[in-house]
Amino acid sequence: MKALEVLPSIYYFDTFEEFVSEFHVGAGDLIVTNQWLYDPYLEPLDLDAAVIYQEKYGSGEPSDLMIDAIISEMKNYEFDRVIALGGGTIIDICKILALDVPEHSVDLFTGSAEPRKIKKLVLIPTTCGTGSEVTNVSVAELKSLHTKKGLATNLIAADAAVLIPQSLENLPDKVFATSSIDALIHATESYLSPKASPFTEMYSLEAIRMILSGYRKIIDNGNDKDARKPLLKDFSLASNYAGIAFGNAGCGAVHALSYAIGGAFHVPHGEANYQFFTEVFKMYMRKAPEGKIASLNQLYGQLLGCSESSVYEELDQLLGNLIEKKPLREYGMTEGQIDEFTQSTIDNQQRLLNNNYVPLSADEIREIYANLY
Repeated sequence: MKALEVLPSIYYFDTFEEFVSEFHVGAGDLIVTNQWLYDPYLEPLDLDAAVIYQEKYGSGEPSDLMIDAIISEMKNYEFDRVIALGGGTIIDICKILALDVPEHSVDLFTGSAEPRKIKKLVLIPTTCGTGSEVTNVSVAELKSLHTKKGLATNLIAADAAVLIPQSLENLPDKVFATSSIDALIHATESYLSPKASPFTEMYSLEAIRMILSGYRKIIDNGNDKDARKPLLKDFSLASNYAGIAFGNAGCGAVHALSYAIGGAFHVPHGEANYQFFTEVFKMYMRKAPEGKIASLNQLYGQLLGCSESSVYEELDQLLGNLIEKKPLREYGMTEGQIDEFTQSTIDNQQRLLNNNYVPLSADEIREIYANLY
């Protein structure tokens, strides 16, 4: 069994000036970002590179329509390298932009078109959550299909992943919370995945330790940007470690169930995952409490300062200091959609469900949706 693969080269810089100098950013590059990121970090460096601002083409999670619109503008520029500076939305979009994209990008996600990479790709994350800079997966909302779906292939992996913690300094509180919780879930799900190896487990466990220890320090010291600032390097690295872990071992039911909510109600990815986190793990505990999850609960108990039997209650309480957990009906879900989302998850998310700690039946998936409704 292959134990570990890290496809992009990984770089770390303290400042954007160092990155621009070493990567010789300029003519021949297309930078895809948000203007609120470009202006403070790259505008002062007077770069001779083409720039596209993602927000011109929509907000929220990436979609096939957003990708198609950006590709239309791309045709105005000559470039050999795509540089993504942004959160999960921009990074996932740019993984597709580096391909020879058909007339409708949805065809790549459904398998109707074969991916072919034609541009170099550099990914710079500006959140501490997706870990997408080191994975071979891009996820988009497919508007015509009313769902989210992932494209997984080494052809969309970055040539270089670049960590610059400076870019995390101005994250809004909610974005910090949802992105870092997403990283915590990546690390936790990948640790329990049947595809986990001693190498991925090492990255998973270190990410869990760094994130939970960081949360406790932040909450103890004011739970604001000033409290986070000394820990930004830790959260940047932890997100990357979690990305390496789940990029190899995969995520499971938490992500699989959350996609229906994200697609139907445009809930940000990390926030949607958070709603399902502990409920899925309670189901796992009910089915196989003596397995690998027992060692995971032992670690969580140590980091949370609680008994193993109360890990999930304590975890909900800790994360509740960062972001509110809400019933699914508050997002607009109806009781009738419990069955709809259950079937949609089974039909569209087998790539993720295959990574579950233990298999979940349709009835058990339905029960999780119902418990959270």
